[in-house]
Amino acid sequence: MPSARRPVPAVLALLAVSCVLAGCAPPDRSSEVAAVIKGLDNPFFQAMADGIEDTARGEVTVQAAQSTADTTGQADKLSAVAVQGFGCYMINPISGTNLVQSLSGLAEQGKPVINIDSPVDPAAARLAGDPLTSYVGTDNQDAGRLAGEFLVERLPAGAAVALIGGTGGDVTSTDRLTGFRQAASDRLRVVQTVAVDEWSRPQALTRAEEILRGQPELTAFFVANDDMGLGVSRAVANAGRADEVQVVSVDGTEEGLRAVAAGGLAATVAQYPYTIGEMGMRACRAAVAGHRLPATVEAPVALVDKANVDKALAAFPRPFEEYDDPYQRLLAR
Repeated sequence: MPSARRPVPAVLALLAVSCVLAGCAPPDRSSEVAAVIKGLDNPFFQAMADGIEDTARGEVTVQAAQSTADTTGQADKLSAVAVQGFGCYMINPISGTNLVQSLSGLAEQGKPVINIDSPVDPAAARLAGDPLTSYVGTDNQDAGRLAGEFLVERLPAGAAVALIGGTGGDVTSTDRLTGFRQAASDRLRVVQTVAVDEWSRPQALTRAEEILRGQPELTAFFVANDDMGLGVSRAVANAGRADEVQVVSVDGTEEGLRAVAAGGLAATVAQYPYTIGEMGMRACRAAVAGHRLPATVEAPVALVDKANVDKALAAFPRPFEEYDDPYQRLLAR
């Protein structure tokens, strides 16, 4: 799903100006959805975009940031679509505050806004006029707790572990690491925590190599997403310590699941970005149809290890366990 197929904001603005000068009426997009998400350089958000588009059946415009650090570019994309009269807007912000200015305009229009995956900062949302209609995503602290509980069961008390997070200050990364610490605080010893800019796999590999050299007693890594986890797994293998250092990550991408099956990852906490995209699209449909949406909906999450990875791969990109989708129930009325 190359992003080049989608109109960029500058082109959209030029077309709008040309239409005004020519006296033509703007297209009626009141039944359509505009989605602005994080960069497709990360497979998690590629899967999310796939879920949105597959569920939309053509009634959606998806705009993706250039990367998972492109806060300004993402805000520009939302500003561009915010003036085009879409019936519903779906946002997956890079940070808790980078889309606030554009959200203020949507609040004034009274358009439904569905926040998926990464939440808008509550204080920022209030400043923007409380534009959010519903939030759907996983509890990232809970995801971290699941990973922590998994390692607590497998490692001796006091075992040394290291944590590798994404971009410093990123709310998703912070919540996952916080959840892990809550689960592991009484049993495991966190000897080092590092942040990796743009959640980069090569940088995660490099940081893991440094940690492995400096922490000879290390028994495990908790890594805030699968892409970085795969880099860390490679560093562990390169150091010849695959039999003594476990790697657990979060996301449940297809590559991450295959690494669990092959033994490179001990486990991943699957968060099903495809399903988050599906649920976000259903939420927009329900909002446009006039249904009252729940303020918050938790998307499914599951810990995947050797015992259930075959089921997870067979069901991918959807969950292998049943889950509740209140938006689908609303649409079925």
